[in-house]
This record gives sequence, C-alpha cells and structure tokens, in this order.
Amino acid sequence: MTAIGNVLIVGGGTAGSALAILLARGGVAVDIAEIKPELTALGSGITLQGNALRVLRDLGIWDRVAASGFAFDSLGLRTPDGRLLAEIPDARTGGPGLPATLGMNRPELAAILADAVRASGARIALGLTVESLTDTGDAVRARMSDGTAGTYDLVVGADGIRSKVRGLLGVEGVIRPTGMGIWRIHTRRPKDVERTDLVYGGPCFIAGYCPTGEDTMYAYLVEKARPRESVADADKPAHMRALAESYGGAWEEIRADITDPDRIHYTWFESLLVERPWNRGRVVLIGDAVHACPPTLAQGAAQCLEDAAVLAELLLGAGRLDQPLFDTFMDRRHERAKAVVEASLQLAEWQMHPAPDADVPGLMGRIAEMVTRHP
Repeated sequence: MTAIGNVLIVGGGTAGSALAILLARGGVAVDIAEIKPELTALGSGITLQGNALRVLRDLGIWDRVAASGFAFDSLGLRTPDGRLLAEIPDARTGGPGLPATLGMNRPELAAILADAVRASGARIALGLTVESLTDTGDAVRARMSDGTAGTYDLVVGADGIRSKVRGLLGVEGVIRPTGMGIWRIHTRRPKDVERTDLVYGGPCFIAGYCPTGEDTMYAYLVEKARPRESVADADKPAHMRALAESYGGAWEEIRADITDPDRIHYTWFESLLVERPWNRGRVVLIGDAVHACPPTLAQGAAQCLEDAAVLAELLLGAGRLDQPLFDTFMDRRHERAKAVVEASLQLAEWQMHPAPDADVPGLMGRIAEMVTRHP
C-alpha cells in the first residue's frame, strides 16, 4: 500500500515528468497540469552529469537518451586562441556503468520524457494550471484555470522557478540574478569536438561548447547580463558573432554558423533556494520551484531528477502521508540541493570577480563526490 492513491502534479518539465512516471508505474493515479500547449522544452542543449543519467536509467529511458545524445568522460580547458591547456577526467557521478557526462538537445530530452509519461498511464492536461488549493487535512481540493476542480491525496508543485504553486502557498522564494547572461546556439558539431571545452578569458566570462549528437552541438558565451530586450532578434547573430570573434580553434567554425536568430537563445543566470520545509500540509514543491542555480556545475536538471526519485521512493514505500514523510524528504534533499546552489553561485562569483585563493578544482571535486552518493 502506498502513501497516496492519486496526485496532481503542476508542471510537466523534468521534475514533474520524472515524478509522474515513477508514481504511475507504482500504481498511483497521476494527473499532470501543464500550462504550455505541449510537453516540450525551449532552448538549445543540455549537459547531463552522471547522477542525472542514473535517474534517467531508473526511469527506463536511458537507451533512448544515450542514442539521442553524445557521451564523454573528460573536460577540456583551452586558451582563447584555441590551444589546449588541460584535459581533465570527469567524475562518473552516476557510477561505473554510465558515462561521466552526456550532452543532448533539450527538446529531445523533453520529448523522450513526454513519451514515457504517456506510456506510464499518467493523464496530461495541457494549457492548464491551478488557480486555488484548499487543504482539508486528509485531501487537497484543486480548482483549475479552466474552472474544473478535483480532489487529491497530494499536490506537487513542479512548475519552475516562477512557481504558481509556491505563490499560492505563500512560500517565500527570492529569485536572484547573478549578473551574468548566456547566449546559446544549437549548431553543427565540428568533427574534432568530442567533449565540453571551456575558455575562461577573453571578452566573455566563459566560452564553451558541448556535443549533443553525431552532427550537432550547442555553444555558449557568457557575458555581463544585459536587459533581455536590448538586442533585437534580427541582431542576435551579429552580437553573438562579435562576442565569439576573440576565440579560436573550434570557435572559428562555430562562428561561421551563427546566422539564424531562431536558433539563438539568451537568458540570465538566476538562483533560488527555498528553506525547509518545502511542503505546506499535503502540497509539496520540488525542482526549480525550490532550488535553481546557474549552470556553472551543470547540476540543475540532475537535482530536479533527484527530487523526483526521492519523493517517489518515499511515497511508494510508506503507508501514510504525514509530516514525518516530508521531513525525511527534506533530510535527504535540502542540504544536497543547497550545496549545489551555493557552489554554483561561488563558481559564478569567481568568474566575475577572480580571487587569488579561488579553489575551483577543489570545489568541483567536493560537489562531484557528494552527488556520486545516492541521495
């Protein structure tokens, strides 16, 4: 017997989809309310570390993910002119049976997760979100944006950094910009690009790329944050090419491909950390709704997936839903997610304001050691 018979998950992104798959396979009736018109993801590429791949394997979709992405086991550091400074073995945080890192097209990952959600039997309502929640102590009454309503044993807010559910609960969550903005493009992969290479130096804080398939990759340039509307869509290729002008090696080929504004995405680095507890009664928040960080450690998606895996394990293994279950969830997730957010912010700070005592390898090593352990 599980702790719940039915659940409403608000948000069909990485965390919400993973939780839906695990709970539905465990016999729970799952409804997903996703405000977008389809289960998809915007953006270019995504870098998935081994501990993210470990959860994707548990979801039963690893074979499809592996076939769609590009796996590698090292990280390269280069000078702005393209010379290789160091090749660093990457930690296999998912265990010896998985690659250290896998890059893939973000919309492809969303499509694979969406297929698995549908196959699990979870019901999906698109273009829909929650308008109000009433916790009666033994259930939650949810009124939806289309006027319908339902009663659930549990409601999960997996609706992102600007979570509607977090607002309905009155949970404090301050979204903080880091002062950095990132330009990304999904493009052709030069044949000699077989892993992520990073450049610290030149006009950008970071110039990097990550292979996402046999013929594809995404490249990114991180600069001081600018107003999002300050570069018109038609001017985005020229702006990104100008930032890339100082970088050699693979960037010469990448730069020539920066022509289509529709393939360029610009976002700010932002952070969020909600203190424990992440629940109010029978409503709980997970994923970016409670912790979000700049991608300096490439752990954002991994932490969302870990939330889903731990919460599903607890819900399917307990006979009742009570505060001690949520307290256990917090004991296993809060400090781990907090460490990732704080380390990601520290790396961003060191990039913006270099410090002579900055121990980047030491910090990255400590986080890798932590996330290698099962949450």
